[in-house]
Amino acid sequence: MTSPADRPLWRCPRCGHSFVGVNMAHSCVTVPLDDLFARSTPEARAAFDAFVALFERCGPVEVIGQKTRIVIMARVRFAGATVLRDRVRLNIALTRQVEATWVERIDTYLSGRWKAHHFLVRSPEELAQIAELPALVCEGYRDLGMQGALRAAGAEALAGELAPDA
Repeated sequence: MTSPADRPLWRCPRCGHSFVGVNMAHSCVTVPLDDLFARSTPEARAAFDAFVALFERCGPVEVIGQKTRIVIMARVRFAGATVLRDRVRLNIALTRQVEATWVERIDTYLSGRWKAHHFLVRSPEELAQIAELPALVCEGYRDLGMQGALRAAGAEALAGELAPDA
């Protein structure tokens, strides 16, 4: 039995973006990051670049600028940013909720399986003050970005099917 996490990605023939499902709704518009940060402070751009560098330590990611946001993708889109004038609103999805002073808001999706943690930073130094962020970034990358949680759930279900009756 093949896990959905192991299936090949579908690539949009128009824009070339990859998705886990065929014909998933999306915008084909891509905006260069420099255009998105044209009216922001250099510190905000540096904070975003430092955020992306954290993900790159976990594995390969694609960063896609769109009209109103930036998405960060491994197999799926699981993190991102909204550019503001003097700061950047960052987000990362996790399978669990993290209660921390730096978390501004948590949105829950997919029947509670995804918890998007939103937070604001103005500089790379402010980002670096979030001591647990590097570990959380790799957790989100592994569990949601690379669909590790889905793969693990599929393995547990298969193990249950193969277990001998008691």
